[in-house]
Amino acid sequence: MDFFKTFSSNTYAAGANQHIFHMPCGEIRTGRVFYKIANGGTYNYSLLFTNILDSTYADGSVSHRNLICDSWKILSARVGKCSKDVFDTDFLSSEAANQINEKTADFVSLKFDGKDSKTVSPGEFFCCDAFPFSFESGDYLCLEITFTGTTIPYHEETLLPVFKKSVSGWEYSRQMPFAHMIGCDREVKLKIGYLGDSITQGIGAPHNSYKHWNALLSQRLGSDNAYWNLGIGFARANDAATDGAWLYKAKQNDVLFVCLGVNDIIQGCTCESLMLDLCRVVDLLKKEGKKIVLQTVPPFDYNPDDTQKWLTVNKYILSELSKKVDFVFDVVPALQKSQEQPQAAKYGGHPNAEGGAVWADALYNALKSQG
Repeated sequence: MDFFKTFSSNTYAAGANQHIFHMPCGEIRTGRVFYKIANGGTYNYSLLFTNILDSTYADGSVSHRNLICDSWKILSARVGKCSKDVFDTDFLSSEAANQINEKTADFVSLKFDGKDSKTVSPGEFFCCDAFPFSFESGDYLCLEITFTGTTIPYHEETLLPVFKKSVSGWEYSRQMPFAHMIGCDREVKLKIGYLGDSITQGIGAPHNSYKHWNALLSQRLGSDNAYWNLGIGFARANDAATDGAWLYKAKQNDVLFVCLGVNDIIQGCTCESLMLDLCRVVDLLKKEGKKIVLQTVPPFDYNPDDTQKWLTVNKYILSELSKKVDFVFDVVPALQKSQEQPQAAKYGGHPNAEGGAVWADALYNALKSQG
């Protein structure tokens, strides 16, 4: 896809197709989602979308990896800007939602192949036409879409400010199409991707705080690179191993930080199947010439049976998969409750802001020590 030749991510936020929602036939809805911009300046932007699910949600009975979504239509779309100062307030209340949206300005209409509207085909990857825009670091890009359709993909577990326009104003609602990448034509040294589950997405840190481990690590690694958060709640190594839309996006990076396995374990997979899936993910990425930083499966307060699986898989990562990747980071010592209870999560199974900082510091120091 030509998009990736020009554009790379300019936010630490995750955006993915995790689940689907339904609307009555003929309903028209307007929604907004806000992404915090990492690097300020004036650049050309293009936003990436897809119409296929990246990963499996919950037990997979409704939404699962590589699900081709039905056609739907973007009637109009535009991008605006909102100052970081507006987000000092809790965005979940109606009062805050209206305050944030009323202070969003400088809107620019988006085009799709020169047209105002876009009929989205089943399974399609697509992007809007490039447009110039100026942000200061920390400003928010507001994506507004007016759309219609009966089945729409979205990110159910998002941490971002997302709103729906109603008769009385704006109200918090996650059911809105998400951009998967806030693409920017800024020149960068490396494109770095984070492939993982809800822990990588940032769940555990406060909403819209950008205090999850990879957001903090990205800031430590510096603005010369671009960072794309491909973390998705409920995602599994088994999802990535199918080599579908999710892994296709991961392959567009130069370096991948991979942290998978928690959901495979707690959803009942065997040690053997998880080890095979992790190996396949590594092999698929290595086949494309990617550098890989592989992390062990984090603590998650596992039950006794799952603890044994977890210990076996982590031993495999450290002893065998380490031979296939560029660097292995054992996250367990940083996050474990104690040496006697390594499976217990000191900062929560979904690490809080403190745990995110501990993780980022430990990983950064480990990388620095290896040059």
